[in-house]
Amino acid sequence: MVVLGCFYRYSVSAVDKNDKTFVEIEIPSGSTTTGIGKILKENDLVHSKNIFRLYCTIYKIDSLKAGTYSLSKSMDLKTIVEVLKKGNNYNPDEISITFKEGINMRKIAKTIADNTNNTEQDVYDKLKDSKYIDSLIEKYWFLDSSIKNSSIYYPLEGYLYPDTYRFVNKDVSVEDIFKKLLDAEDKFLTKYKKEINNSKYSVHELLSLASVVELESVTESDRAGVAGVFYNRLNSNMQLGSDVTSYYANKVDMSERDLTVAEYNYNSPYNTRIASNAGKIPVGPIASVSETAFKAVINPTKHNYYYFVSDKNRKIYFSTTYAEQNKKIKELKEKGLWYEW
Repeated sequence: MVVLGCFYRYSVSAVDKNDKTFVEIEIPSGSTTTGIGKILKENDLVHSKNIFRLYCTIYKIDSLKAGTYSLSKSMDLKTIVEVLKKGNNYNPDEISITFKEGINMRKIAKTIADNTNNTEQDVYDKLKDSKYIDSLIEKYWFLDSSIKNSSIYYPLEGYLYPDTYRFVNKDVSVEDIFKKLLDAEDKFLTKYKKEINNSKYSVHELLSLASVVELESVTESDRAGVAGVFYNRLNSNMQLGSDVTSYYANKVDMSERDLTVAEYNYNSPYNTRIASNAGKIPVGPIASVSETAFKAVINPTKHNYYYFVSDKNRKIYFSTTYAEQNKKIKELKEKGLWYEW
């Protein structure tokens, strides 16, 4: 009996508790426990197909579901059965990562490092891999040589669609993460391909402008209004004059601190506050772009405003002249609505 007990414990244990590599298997519809046990044994996921069938008989398990599953040798028999009971592609090691709208690549790198076994440097190294970037340009219609401009900080900035994603486990590679986000971006931008083709601006320019709109406003109507201001300024060969681009140019997050005068005047193709960038869109996106921000730049509100300012609650106020804007700023300060650090 002791020998039999030891044999049973061995038979229901993990084939290799240290091997967490996932094997994908397909359980056909109508499979019996005998058939499922055979598939599991053929993929070296259980010690014995007969013990698997016996286990299911003893515990009266008859609700195993057909489908595609990701299993590993580190799973014991009980875990595998629970996975098959729960249904298609259940994975106890699966992770979920949320990439928020309006975050820059530095925050994306940190998010990846915080949730996977990759480091922030792994992310930056992948972005510096020119052969990898070239392969992406060849694969995705919305990527072109613009992202390889030497002034661009991070080639994929603004092209990684913000959303919540699921990955097989913490060992997921940076490349696989980027692929999933780029595939989502492809699906998103394809919806607006007609509008993109009808625009006088490239996808890169539209995303660059949308990323500024993303950080300068919150509501859908405000974003369309802000986009309208930017187009008015571009058409009048004026600087966009956006503080968020100055922060990005200096690699400082707005929540960190105020910029110095020298930093506001930093000579960078990202910085839309300087005279040399009058009539220009930033050299590249400065943040991930939501759908509402992108829609705003392809369908902006048409008006005669050239200025806008937001209060500490992020409500936007539009003005036609600089004098009107200064008057509004004074009013906001008097009412205690002016944002201060």
